[in-house]
Amino acid sequence: MEQTELPLVVGVDGSEPSLRVVDRAADEAAPRGVPLRLVHASLWEWYEGAAPAEDLGKPSELVLADRIVDGAARRAHSRQPDLKVFTEVVPEEPEYALVRECRRASALVVGNRGRGDIAEFLLGVGKQAHDSAAVRFAFEEAERRGAVLEAVRARRCPAHETPDHPLLAGEPARVHGQRGAETLEAALNEVAEEHPSVQLHRRTDEGPARKIRLDASATADLLVVGARRNKGPFGLGLGRVAHTLLHHSACPVAVVPHTA
Repeated sequence: MEQTELPLVVGVDGSEPSLRVVDRAADEAAPRGVPLRLVHASLWEWYEGAAPAEDLGKPSELVLADRIVDGAARRAHSRQPDLKVFTEVVPEEPEYALVRECRRASALVVGNRGRGDIAEFLLGVGKQAHDSAAVRFAFEEAERRGAVLEAVRARRCPAHETPDHPLLAGEPARVHGQRGAETLEAALNEVAEEHPSVQLHRRTDEGPARKIRLDASATADLLVVGARRNKGPFGLGLGRVAHTLLHHSACPVAVVPHTA
């Protein structure tokens, strides 16, 4: 069957955590109206002496790979019966296969956490967020799901100052905080006007971006962050903040690429 829409891609390995990812991905793909593509990456061709399966005449590792993607497809269909599901087994390292697959996907789903229905999105906003892909993604998904969107801007004092420094007391402190709020407003205003039904909460906090967003992820259902798209052969060039959030966030993370 020909695949025309950009699919939502999931890497599967047959484990229970990966099947829970299939559940989450099926629930993501269905409301978007895009197909689900299940990919199992295996280096079965490299195994020496792999005995052919008696019933199929295939190497045993390939038989196992076929069973993995078939089982994942059945699980996706049981959760979303009308969803288009495509499967593929590729003789490649998983990390390389998924990087390649994401170049022709609407989204790539990885991880093993999920909390069912999404009630609140968290958008981490940086300095260059004006009209960014991450901001638009967060608003569009919040509107689609009827979720609350909380936009968080982390701001830092100058290196020679601290929040309780005398230079930041009184009026200077107010000005410092106001600048952070203005940056947040500038990042959100245009897209917010395009999605008036989204319930939006704005927040600016003093401290490192990684800590602010990790702390906020404890009460969110999805954390949305941007990442600059690297035009070289290695795909997304994740910065320290996005890398930390992927590994330590208390909720699922959506990394949205944009071209610098």
